[in-house]
Amino acid sequence: MTEFKGTIGRTLADSEPHFEERPHPGDGAPNVVFVLLDDTGFAQFGCYGSDIDTPNIDALAGGGVQFTNFHVTPVCSPTRAALLTGRSQHEVGMRGLAGWITGFPHATGHISDAAATVAEVLRGEGYATLCAGKWHLMPGTDISAAGPFDHWPLGRGFERFYGFLPGETDQFHPELVRDNTHIDPPSTPEEGYHLSEDLVDQLLLMINDNKSVRPDRPFFAYLPFGATHAPHQAPQDYLDKYRGRYDEGWDVVRQRWFERQVELGVVDPDTTLAPRNPGVEPWDDLSDNQQRLACRLQEAFAAFLDHTDDQIGRFVDGLRAMGELDNTILVLLSDNGASQEGGASGTMHEMKHFQGIKESPDEAIERIDDIGGPRSHTNYPWGWAQCGNSPFRWYKTLTHEGGVHVPMVVHWPNGLGDEQAGTKRDQFAYVSDIVPTIYDLLGITPPDTYRGVQQMPVTGHSFASVLDDAGAPATNTLQYFEFGGNRALVAELDGVSWKAVTRHLPGTDFDDDRWELYDLSADPSECNDLAEVEPDRLAELIDLWWQEADRHGVLPLDERRLELFIPRIGDHEVHRPDRRYTYRPPMTPIPTRTAASLTDSVVDITARVSRGADDHGVLIATGNENCGVSVFVQEGRLVVDYNAFGDHTVLESSIEVPAGDCTLAVHLERDVSAGWVELSIDGKACGRAAIPLYLSTFTSVGASVGEDHGSAVSARYTAPFAFAGTLHDVTVQLPDGRDASRDDATAKSEWARQ
Repeated sequence: MTEFKGTIGRTLADSEPHFEERPHPGDGAPNVVFVLLDDTGFAQFGCYGSDIDTPNIDALAGGGVQFTNFHVTPVCSPTRAALLTGRSQHEVGMRGLAGWITGFPHATGHISDAAATVAEVLRGEGYATLCAGKWHLMPGTDISAAGPFDHWPLGRGFERFYGFLPGETDQFHPELVRDNTHIDPPSTPEEGYHLSEDLVDQLLLMINDNKSVRPDRPFFAYLPFGATHAPHQAPQDYLDKYRGRYDEGWDVVRQRWFERQVELGVVDPDTTLAPRNPGVEPWDDLSDNQQRLACRLQEAFAAFLDHTDDQIGRFVDGLRAMGELDNTILVLLSDNGASQEGGASGTMHEMKHFQGIKESPDEAIERIDDIGGPRSHTNYPWGWAQCGNSPFRWYKTLTHEGGVHVPMVVHWPNGLGDEQAGTKRDQFAYVSDIVPTIYDLLGITPPDTYRGVQQMPVTGHSFASVLDDAGAPATNTLQYFEFGGNRALVAELDGVSWKAVTRHLPGTDFDDDRWELYDLSADPSECNDLAEVEPDRLAELIDLWWQEADRHGVLPLDERRLELFIPRIGDHEVHRPDRRYTYRPPMTPIPTRTAASLTDSVVDITARVSRGADDHGVLIATGNENCGVSVFVQEGRLVVDYNAFGDHTVLESSIEVPAGDCTLAVHLERDVSAGWVELSIDGKACGRAAIPLYLSTFTSVGASVGEDHGSAVSARYTAPFAFAGTLHDVTVQLPDGRDASRDDATAKSEWARQ
């Protein structure tokens, strides 16, 4: 409660009022915008070397400052935590992906309350705080309509939010949230819907709402796109634009992009283009179908990025039309390097890969025209990912340069001036340095306490001096990296930028990891390992890494990944320790991590309904048109459609569903990789069928009750196909104990999403 500073007498005449004054940053305070792309490598913007059309990002670089030595964490959630707090990702509780809760302070699944976000700080200074896009900073078990909501965007400083909460979503059928409420997309793919366009529309609407009513109030806007994380999806005209663009293959294209990087000055002419990563085959050694599939997957990525660039252009044009662009500090970056999750050949549908279903390029090529559209969930192969990380080695999740060295552009016409427009900076900078720079430019000191909680220091280093002077020294000269045991340290010593780095192999003792040593000043692509030549220097850097790890809360080292996604039966993370879920419509769709799994070894579904003779519709469904299961009533029959990547097992009841009150039941059961389904009505068995491929997990889309949310699981109806009668409740009973195969598949699918 605000302290009253007036006086209160017996009457108004002998009293003095006091009026609360809301904070205001002052006339002319600049707006702040963070635009974040996902899984976008160092070379993939046009201004960083690629032939992908990104004219709007290129224009921001041409009118601002382009960083060529900027670094992030190897994966998305830690980068986002460091970006929004200006602190070490480990220290604020995000050593790994959102939802990794290990009982140690560095893995709490959310940002610590002792680390106020930039949104919380700027809101306290009088800024409007707005976010549209991917959040991914809270456990998946918290993202249902039941909350808790304390670490949703509105709980961490944003006044408005529109976007999605987990690490990935379908770009044509997203799982959307507005503020604290799950909502349906405003239109369909058939009507031209795409999430990236929607995000920009909504963020411009929020800014217009604020500026039209309070033109004096600056805004902080955070625009974290789902792009270019898998699935790579874009409108058809963008896909058509890139047909045949990459037929020469990744060896030729990577060499060309590298030469362009040297020409543009984002890479030093003496840099060596790293050799192919292990597992990346020479292009000419691939079969025709391998090449065709790989080209089409890269075309989808390029189309996705091109489309995203156009949305960034629409956003910038919107700020310009409001007269706000020149006084906006706009920072654009990627959260980590290009992704390796597509494997050596790429994948048509990631969920096949994570269930151990092998799909050869010869098989995948049969659906080649689906790539990039609503019926695909693709990721490209390693060869194209390394091309995107040119000139570096390795990928996302690793602490070598390919995983952590990404593009960043800072655009601020009023603050940088014409003399800085189009200039480059080769000083080292790290993602946690961005927020301290913003505080420095705005003249803001972050609070020592926030909401009664003592705050940890902001440990990033402001690079405001580097923005003003291309010749200024780097402000961050010692930076650690760590993810899943992969470790690195960059240190400027004796005028040389040294890097010690190790790639940790699970199951290996951390003390047995082999460390490499590079002189990044002369060898930025990490091609000349000096570990044996400079053992004393390497030992010095390893010792410094342990010191920094202790200082920033990195310890204990923990190599676990997939197993951290497995639900912990009986604890607070599982909503139904008895594994019995009863759903009563109407209710919003239930996200994957909080919904009953319809892919368990044994699943019993019981629906109590009252219906007229002509009432039909979906009782419960999970998944989408790519794979899933739907239980519905149609033409008087109880129907189950089990969709295993387009192979449908459809079972109809042999008797009609009676009018009035009745109980409809479905039994699903796995038998090794296959399974079976049985139907009953009011306790009477009325149909049984074999399921040739009984899946361990479906897509990243959760369950919906009383309708089929998103794209239709079954081709026998058009979504949502809501049940027209009265659905009293649906109960899903899962077996007691663990289902190891389901747990493994669930963990792998969550890893894919994250």
